[in-house]
Amino acid sequence: MTDLHTAEPGTDGAHLLTKLSTLDRFLPGWIGVAMVAGLVLGRLVPGLDNALSAVDVQGVSLPIALGLLIMMYPVLAKVRYDRLDTVTGDKRMLVTSLALNWVIGPLLMFTLAWVFLPDLPTYRTGLIIVGLARCIAMVIIWNDLACGDREAAAVLVAINSVFQVIAFAALGWFYLSVLPGWLGLHQEHLNVSAWHIAASVLVFLGIPLLAGFLTRRLGEKAKGRTWYEQKFLPCIGPWALYGLLFTIVILFALQGHQITSHPLDVARIALPLLVYFALMWGGGYALGKTVRLGYERTTTLAFTAAGNNFELTIAVAIATFGVTSGQALAGVVGPLIEVPVLVALVCVALALRSRFTATNAAPVQETP
Repeated sequence: MTDLHTAEPGTDGAHLLTKLSTLDRFLPGWIGVAMVAGLVLGRLVPGLDNALSAVDVQGVSLPIALGLLIMMYPVLAKVRYDRLDTVTGDKRMLVTSLALNWVIGPLLMFTLAWVFLPDLPTYRTGLIIVGLARCIAMVIIWNDLACGDREAAAVLVAINSVFQVIAFAALGWFYLSVLPGWLGLHQEHLNVSAWHIAASVLVFLGIPLLAGFLTRRLGEKAKGRTWYEQKFLPCIGPWALYGLLFTIVILFALQGHQITSHPLDVARIALPLLVYFALMWGGGYALGKTVRLGYERTTTLAFTAAGNNFELTIAVAIATFGVTSGQALAGVVGPLIEVPVLVALVCVALALRSRFTATNAAPVQETP
């Protein structure tokens, strides 16, 4: 991926887009092709879903797991780990992110699920689970494409991972059983172990994070920062998008038949998801601008608030309710809507970059 993080904050978004490589510039089209290809493969190739699901890692298909690891590694190798202290000291961003991810996000999805799906309890439950699973994977690449703060993204994703291990099961119990009981609504139960979530976090975040950290540490020690960032990173950068496209093809191939067999149900599930992504991203962007975080960190705040952990959602839904359940279908529809919406929001973010001036922007990363 082209590195635009050293551009001035006031640079016009359209001008930035012209600097992108062909792969980056036409990414929405490539993602659309990948989604269609996956759906067609899943629909037309008998037994493909079973073959792809035959081997799994923490409840997620091994091909998807590999795609996610390939996707995240180049981005995490770009993070300047010696600058993380500038992020952990930013209390405005940390507090705002925690509130968006663990208070506002789950409550908003609970509300939207009941408003839009009062007569469809299985899909409603699936959506609530989506709202509880905060993103620790794809948000890394959306943030990088939108020229957000890589160090801030790494810190926020790590914090979300810790909270996910600690709070996911408790929040599932609260939003599916306790709160509906208080409101006189239908109650549901979620049986998921903290160990299962912790193992998922270790696999999908721990492995690429450790690999990225060691690559930078050893690469800079051997060749220096200039060589590392100007020679090595451009070589591995495109693999993040290759991994993303591969993951999308496999994901939709796995669920292609289920999605195309229930078009009206998919539409019903899609509507609250569209509202959710728009409100969470817009709310995160507005809050970041209000507290004057600057473009890079405002963008990171918005994408980490809007993204969800579809790998965990699908794994939990299948393990608890079954692979053909409505809850699992709702989890599958999540990335079907999230991927194109967040790609569109990357373009929106770049277009809005010109609204940030040097007077209200966070310090720009120095050129090595």
